[in-house]
Amino acid sequence: MALHTRLTQRLGIEHPVLCAPMGFVTGGKLAAAVTAAGGLGLIGGGYGDAQWLEREFAAAGNGRVGCGFITWSLAKQPQLLQQTLAHAPAALMLSFGAPEPFAAAVKAAGVCLICQVQTLAHTRAAVASGADIIVAQGSEAGGHGQSRTTFTLVPEIADYLAKAAPETVLVAAGGVADGRGLAAALVLGAEGVLVGSRFMMSEEALVPAGLHEAVVRARGDATIRTTVLDVVRKLEWPPEHTGRALRNRFVDTWHGRERELGAPDTVVREFDRYTRARETGDMDNTGIFVGEAAGLLNDVRPAGDIVHDMVAQAERILTNRRELPR
Repeated sequence: MALHTRLTQRLGIEHPVLCAPMGFVTGGKLAAAVTAAGGLGLIGGGYGDAQWLEREFAAAGNGRVGCGFITWSLAKQPQLLQQTLAHAPAALMLSFGAPEPFAAAVKAAGVCLICQVQTLAHTRAAVASGADIIVAQGSEAGGHGQSRTTFTLVPEIADYLAKAAPETVLVAAGGVADGRGLAAALVLGAEGVLVGSRFMMSEEALVPAGLHEAVVRARGDATIRTTVLDVVRKLEWPPEHTGRALRNRFVDTWHGRERELGAPDTVVREFDRYTRARETGDMDNTGIFVGEAAGLLNDVRPAGDIVHDMVAQAERILTNRRELPR
């Protein structure tokens, strides 16, 4: 049983699996590995760094990859959009902000437009902007998001699209880490999945080994939605978007004390500590964005193996309905 869906048809891929454009985690090597395995990898443009983007597109080699941006941050460096479109990406994904300022340019370039949404209102805006693919992101996801959960958000948006925009393809995100999640997403009405945390735990991800070790030891109960990691990095996220991260010494020290952390002298001192800790893989004193799927992430593996095993398990479940948790 091949999992051919409207997502695989729209993107010309073998498997309905996309690698999330995790900022400065999904580089060219990871994106290309997911594409080579039959999915599609999206380089994480994050907050925008022109040199980093050039390096990572080069790292992807001849791999057919896409790219994703944080929309409100891209608005501060709009030239990065044309820089990215010059690489003829397979798709361009916009998240966490109104797509209108950039959607027209993406469509004019003939590039597939993906819009990530967290609410039905976001979905309406994405449809109005001409989104080819909509990613419904539940709050289980690592990194930034809102409060709706995948299990109810996906079917609600599927019902809306069936009536309002039947040509628009729906993808599920948030809590998908294996074939059970992929199978569930398809049953809920999605045509594929966008996967972050599982690919963060791949050999190709731009993640220090010490942070990988912390996630392997963690359970899903060990994550929290917080703004601490934004405050220490002096990133002014819209207040409705919090970030899901692993609880550690740094997060536990400052969660609930964000105003104190943001004081000028304190934030400079703590940012230096935070940065050094990430560079050295010190898992206790930096930030680790990861989803509630942390409890399912028990190893670090090649991205291609992750894709193949996820799809194979989903195929067995959907064919036999027997491969359920034991």
